[in-house]
Amino acid sequence: MTPGPGALRFGYGTNGLADLRLDDALALLADLGYDGVGLTLDHMHLDPLAPDLASRTRRLARRLETLGLEVTVETGARYVLDPRRKHGPSLLDAAPDDRARRADLLSRAVRIAAELGAHAVHCFSGTVPEGCDEDTAWKRLTEGLTPVLEAAATADVPLAVEPEPGHLLATLADFHRLREALADPEHLGLTLDIGHCQCLEPLPPADCVRAAAPWLRHVQIEDMRRGVHEHLPFGEGDIDFPPVLAALSDAAYRGLTVVELPRHSHAGPHHAQLSLPFLRTAAAAATTHRPVATPTHGAPSATPDGSSA
Repeated sequence: MTPGPGALRFGYGTNGLADLRLDDALALLADLGYDGVGLTLDHMHLDPLAPDLASRTRRLARRLETLGLEVTVETGARYVLDPRRKHGPSLLDAAPDDRARRADLLSRAVRIAAELGAHAVHCFSGTVPEGCDEDTAWKRLTEGLTPVLEAAATADVPLAVEPEPGHLLATLADFHRLREALADPEHLGLTLDIGHCQCLEPLPPADCVRAAAPWLRHVQIEDMRRGVHEHLPFGEGDIDFPPVLAALSDAAYRGLTVVELPRHSHAGPHHAQLSLPFLRTAAAAATTHRPVATPTHGAPSATPDGSSA
C-alpha cells in the first residue's frame, strides 16, 4: 500500500541485527511490518569487498522487491576496512592511500545503492587524527568527498552526510560548512540522527528537523539523553517523539526513518519488535501535534566522544 501524503516510512538498521543472517533479518523486518531497512555494508551481511559482490547485490535487490522493503545504504561498519581501527581508515587520515580506500568504499556504496534502488548513501567524516589541525582536516574531507559526489551524480543517488558527535563534522552547522566549501552540490544531502540532536545540538530535535528539512535525505532515530552519546531503546532517554515525527511529516520527508541501535544486536529481534509499535503510536500522536515555541537546551552536561556507534 502506498503511504499517503506526509506518511512516514519506518525501517530498522542491520547494524542492530548483526547476529542474524541478512536474509533472516530482512524476513523479520518484513514480517514485523517495517517499510524498509538501513543496510550497513559489512562482512556479515553484504560485504562491499567480496569478490561475488555483483551477484550478491542482484540477489539482494530481488529479495528486497519480493519482501516489499525499501532500502538506504549505510557505511558505518566498524571494521570493514581495517580490523584494528574502528571506522578506519577515514577521509581525514594523513596517508593519501588510506583516504583513498575510504573514498573507494563510499563510491562502491553509491554503485550498490543504485543497483538496489536505495534512497541514499549515508556516510560521516571521521574523527580528526592526532596532530592534524582543523583546516587540514576540512581540506582532506572536501577533497575526499569530491570523487564520491561525482559518483553520486552519475548514479543519481544522494550522498547523505551524518553529523556525528566527536567527529570533525559533528553538528548541523558543520554540515553547512561542508556544503558551502563544496559549492552546494546537488547530490550532497544530510543524514539526521534524532538522538544526536538531543545529545548535542542547541535546538530541540523537532526544531532540528525543521532547520534541516531542505537537505534531509536520510533519518536515523533512537532515544538519547542530553550530553551523552549513547543510543538507547525508545523510552529510555529524554526525547519527546511526537513533535519530531510531526516535523518530519510536515517537511514532506519521503525517505526512511531507520531505528539505529547498533549496540543492541544481542537482542535485535526483541528491539525490532518493540520499536515499530512505539513509532507508530508516536506518529499517530503526531497527527494532532502542532509546533509551539520551545526554549533551547543549555550546553551539554558532558562532552560527547563519538564512542556509541
